[in-house]
Amino acid sequence: MTLDSYISSLRGKRIAVIGLGVSNRPLLERLLEAGCAVTVRDRSRREDLGEAARDLEARGCRLRLGEGYLAELEEDIIFRTPGLHPFTPELAEARRRGAELTSEMEAFFRLCPCRTIAVTGSDGKTTTSTIVAELLKAAGKRVHLGGNIGTPLLCRVGEMGPEDWAVLELSSFQLHSMHCRPDVAVITNVSPNHLDIHPSYEDYQDAKKQIYRSQGPEDVLVLNRDNEITRAMAAEAPGRVRWFSRRKDLSAHPDGERDGAFWKEGAVWRWAGGQARPIVRGEEIFIPGMHNVENYMAAFAATQGIVPDECCRQVAGAFRGVPHRLEILRTLRGVTYCNDSIASSPTRTIAGLRALKQKPILIAGGYDKHLAFNELGDEICRRVKSLYLTGDTAGKIRDAVTASGLYDPRRLPIHMEEDFRQAVLAAAASAREGDMVLLSPACASFDHFKNFAQRGDTFRRIVMELE
Repeated sequence: MTLDSYISSLRGKRIAVIGLGVSNRPLLERLLEAGCAVTVRDRSRREDLGEAARDLEARGCRLRLGEGYLAELEEDIIFRTPGLHPFTPELAEARRRGAELTSEMEAFFRLCPCRTIAVTGSDGKTTTSTIVAELLKAAGKRVHLGGNIGTPLLCRVGEMGPEDWAVLELSSFQLHSMHCRPDVAVITNVSPNHLDIHPSYEDYQDAKKQIYRSQGPEDVLVLNRDNEITRAMAAEAPGRVRWFSRRKDLSAHPDGERDGAFWKEGAVWRWAGGQARPIVRGEEIFIPGMHNVENYMAAFAATQGIVPDECCRQVAGAFRGVPHRLEILRTLRGVTYCNDSIASSPTRTIAGLRALKQKPILIAGGYDKHLAFNELGDEICRRVKSLYLTGDTAGKIRDAVTASGLYDPRRLPIHMEEDFRQAVLAAAASAREGDMVLLSPACASFDHFKNFAQRGDTFRRIVMELE
């Protein structure tokens, strides 16, 4: 089925497009151009949309805006935004009534003419997806990178050929109710996350499993062997399993457990074709941290048999990373400022702290996702010079730090700041030559920001204004 025939099949049906964000706008344009009956539902107020609201109505689009945007959800087909969870009561009721609940990404999988590599996980999705795309490009492939990473791909399927590759980052919210069958599925890791939204940790894990449940025998599932939850997923994989591990030498395991990439003697190795060989040494990987070594191993395993070793080495030495992920912003009067705003969970902040070669002045805190901070408290005591806390979770993180058996108030001063900007300025004012000021919040951004990128951009702006 082509995109045109798919859009044509929707004529005569009542369609809801929920969310006027980046992912849905190209789809909305195509639906309106085809003369489909569309209702846009968005939490934004009419005055916030301004001219855009008037333009949509002039083109025949119905609008349901504001707090009641999901009221009377009576359409036949519902395209939900990735941020609206399928277990929202209004969506659940619409499905019981017989409505088809789908998304731009699910429709993409239905129409995609090329091969796909899909990546999910609690941490490392974006970096791993981007590395996979860079590896494929280095090998001379034509690549389309999208999904949760921000680029809508549905309306580009007409530009894709059977020899192309689509690399897709998928969140638990996208996967929860989605049917998809990637040629290669990657799960970087699973740890508690988004428990403010998912009804349980089991539900969150179950959503991640959607990435491989529809795969066939010839498809590939790449799993983190060091993560207890992902390791157990191998037993129910419909296709072939490949591993990556920084703790286990895969070459020492039985044949069925050797395929993939692993860390040994300070280098990343690949096992394929009956032999193990080193690909790249750790010091040759430009972006720092063992968590990024794991991201590379996941990407090497996903592209095994597609991307040659020399391309892997080339990308590892040249790829500068993704914004908001241990991103060095500037050095001012000997103080380095590092933006790790993507760290929206304790495990991400812990990984960032372990990647650094010095004890930073840490700025943390944000929206409460109901995650535990116990382990983070210990790591902060071990690896942080001073701590500046802000946001909804500031008190919880402080309590976790002070409850740690490693806490020494003489060596780790803790500062509570109500305002994010003031926290950054206070941290900067305390820094001396040779210090690093690190934003790594360990929490989501929704208490004060639209998303982690806006938080990181705000940090960047404050830092670049320093004199």
